[in-house]
Amino acid sequence: MIDSPDRAAIQRCNRNELERYQLKKLNSLLAKVVPSNRYYQDRFGCSELSVRSLEEWSRLPTSKKSDWLSDDPSGIALHHTFPQSMYRRYHRTSGTRGKPMVILDTGEDWQWWISTWQYVLDACGIRSEDRIMMAFSFGPFIGFWSAHDACLNRGCMVIPCGGMSTAARIDLIQSAEPSVLFSTPSYAMHMADDAVQRGIDLVGSSIRQVFVAGEPGGSVPAIRARIESSFGAKVMDHAGATEVGPWGFGSSDGQAIHVIESEFIAEFLPWELDQGDVNIQSDLDPGNDLFELILTSLGRVGAPVFRYRTGDLVRPSFSSDSESCFVRLESGVLGRTDDMIVVRGVNIFPSSIDAIVRSFPAITEYRLTVFKKGAMDALLLEYESGLNADEKIAEWLAEKLSIQLNLRFEVIRVSHGDLPRSEGKAKRLFDRRLLHK
Repeated sequence: MIDSPDRAAIQRCNRNELERYQLKKLNSLLAKVVPSNRYYQDRFGCSELSVRSLEEWSRLPTSKKSDWLSDDPSGIALHHTFPQSMYRRYHRTSGTRGKPMVILDTGEDWQWWISTWQYVLDACGIRSEDRIMMAFSFGPFIGFWSAHDACLNRGCMVIPCGGMSTAARIDLIQSAEPSVLFSTPSYAMHMADDAVQRGIDLVGSSIRQVFVAGEPGGSVPAIRARIESSFGAKVMDHAGATEVGPWGFGSSDGQAIHVIESEFIAEFLPWELDQGDVNIQSDLDPGNDLFELILTSLGRVGAPVFRYRTGDLVRPSFSSDSESCFVRLESGVLGRTDDMIVVRGVNIFPSSIDAIVRSFPAITEYRLTVFKKGAMDALLLEYESGLNADEKIAEWLAEKLSIQLNLRFEVIRVSHGDLPRSEGKAKRLFDRRLLHK
């Protein structure tokens, strides 16, 4: 039995040892949570709970975000364990998919965030001498707040730049000389494109690594390659969520995310792409099974996460010759169950569009709008590109979209600056069909 292992040791154990370790931590957590947590008492139908195996655990009810929402104007999620006076951290979900939800953390739970982040920093090779630039707003969304504290805990210098313009942040890279940049994939590309417009070469900057999170991209070859070539730096991916915690770190080959299974139990619910008569056409490759990721946090008492349906679509791999025994999610998070839209019987995920568009390095930003043209669905993709970009990009992109997704797209180039930018989770797919009903 593994007992309080270090981070390297637990990633070398076999799966049976890992699952025994998870079960022990799970039962310890259940003993702390269930007697005091009314939400989970109602969910599980008991005031005390222990399980004999992870298979037994997998038969208990799941939870999802909508279960935790209430009509309370405060927005505080229903599943908290303690009175509000016991909490020290206040964060909200981003609200990109509906009403923002407030998640509170105790001081002890926040320390769990910080310690779990150390797996991520290990994977990045971040050392105490690194200077970390945090390119996010520092608002109530979790963003990189926990990463900020984890880097401080490691002894790094942290350079915050909330509230600064992109131009000011680029200037800060030149003057403060950070070695690692933390941002979303979209914002990293935007910074690079803005630097080019200003005649600044970020390839020669001090940045050796770009750490990305908040949206898919860091494990997508086209996007990763674009960021790496723009900064002359290695890209590392990460996955986490306000309501769940920092659950994943990028693989060394850049093609997957590992779930931190010492701190999370990962389960995989088969997800059926085929919906009745809907044809499956997407670059998610329907020949390989997709699963919805279900996570249980093993270290969060104040806002416990038990069998939570994340909505993330993944392809798990349990390769025995991996760098880590932790489950590997090939190509990271491939999409979300609530992001998919259906156009003329074809499933479309934002990640599918993004992978195709980003294969054209000259394109700096884009927006896809779905609307009604008479009785038919229509697709308009607008894009911005560099000054010397080939005029045939629109034609080539339309052809590639048609071949890979079996749909006709109208593709047009717009002027630089016409499309919105975001330092947070970028939304580029807009479904306007309901406006015509």
